[in-house]
Amino acid sequence: MDKYEQLKKIIQESKNMVVFTGAGISVPSGIPDFRSSRGIYSEKYGNYSPEEIISHSFFMNHPDLFYEFYGRKMVYPEAKPNLAHLFFAKLPNVSAVVTQNIDGLHQRAGSKKVFELHGSVLRNYCMKCHKFYDLKEIELLKPTYCSCGGMIKPDVVLYEEPLDSRVVYPAIDAIKEADTLIVIGTSLVVYPAASYLKFFQGKHLVLINKSSTSYDADAELVFNEDVIEVIKRIEKSI
Repeated sequence: MDKYEQLKKIIQESKNMVVFTGAGISVPSGIPDFRSSRGIYSEKYGNYSPEEIISHSFFMNHPDLFYEFYGRKMVYPEAKPNLAHLFFAKLPNVSAVVTQNIDGLHQRAGSKKVFELHGSVLRNYCMKCHKFYDLKEIELLKPTYCSCGGMIKPDVVLYEEPLDSRVVYPAIDAIKEADTLIVIGTSLVVYPAASYLKFFQGKHLVLINKSSTSYDADAELVFNEDVIEVIKRIEKSI
């Protein structure tokens, strides 16, 4: 039995599967990742690195520059779920998706329980009165202000900001309770999100990522290839 057959069997027999995703699952939808040779972090943006720009202090001190970068590089309203999003959304034994992505594509694909560790570009809120705004209600390339006068901030976790415990704790609980954890499209170098894999106590750990990760040695199966190709090879049998 080759590893694709093994993965088919694991997916078919799992009772409580959790999918943990990073930027790589959305690359086939036209959204660039962060750390590859063509990723967002490979570019210089004026005098600043992307990591500097998407920090809380930069947002507060240079909102004009922040929004120019954010609108051009991090928001893709026309992107659609790809085969991988759709495949896992239709599996009845996937109890939850834990994602580092901010694009909302898992929900658009039909996944019901999605824990967005880093927030979502689809949500925005006034920093003064906390009123929420849809993506269509804000300017993408410059700051937008609420009727109360407060500046509107994307509901995404920037560098220097903590993750929301209301999302983190149930996500960790889902990972703890899973019998199978499939990790897709993440280099597992972003903390604290990557550390949540340590809470997995189930039977099957599967990693699907183009490059190797520090967790490869702990996994039952490792696929260092595009997730779409993996799905294509197993989908017909499920």
